[in-house]
Amino acid sequence: MKRIITALLLLFFTGNIYAQENVFSKYGFKLGLTAHPTVGWVKPQIGKSNGVSLGFSYGVLGDFNFAENYAFATGLTITTINGKSTEVLSTPGPGGSQQTAAGLKYKLQYIEVPLTLKLKTDKIGDVRWYGQFGLSNDFKIGAKLGGDGVGMADGLNEDISNATKFYRAGLILGVGGEFELKGNTSIMGGLTLNNGFTNIRKNESNTLRNHYIGLNFGVFF
Repeated sequence: MKRIITALLLLFFTGNIYAQENVFSKYGFKLGLTAHPTVGWVKPQIGKSNGVSLGFSYGVLGDFNFAENYAFATGLTITTINGKSTEVLSTPGPGGSQQTAAGLKYKLQYIEVPLTLKLKTDKIGDVRWYGQFGLSNDFKIGAKLGGDGVGMADGLNEDISNATKFYRAGLILGVGGEFELKGNTSIMGGLTLNNGFTNIRKNESNTLRNHYIGLNFGVFF
């Protein structure tokens, strides 16, 4: 895992150095920090979603401007996606296996590397509004399954790393604004929908997808 994190960091900063020597240098680039909550949910193939759960995301952001109003936006964040579901679990009983509906809570943590296109407006006062579209590339670093107080799963706290996939992909749609403070410093705020479209379980007969809305906050320097 340390090798993966090191490789991702080298990839991110190598791209930053390379950008200074080509087209990005004409329009400049910005690096920033972010820390913000996420509102997540899961969708099982067999069962139903059972509400949303709060998570968190933090890390670094990078906007590489290749035209007046266009930027390649990426980053490297630690993102937690939590979600609740109601699913049927089987347990052994005196007359054979018994099936019971149980409330489950998934807690998954990823290293997230978004690859997106950001379209910005001209300045309107001190604000540049933007729309964002692209791909979320997520690499699992932790996965747990807990009970949600319903049925036999109450009190469950299980590591499910071996039952979930290492890679997750999602579609990113976002809107927001950048508020200039002074010099190159600006504050970013907005909303991002990260719609997962790959099965996060290794079990292909009962797929599970997770999604989240990010309440984005960041500071660019």
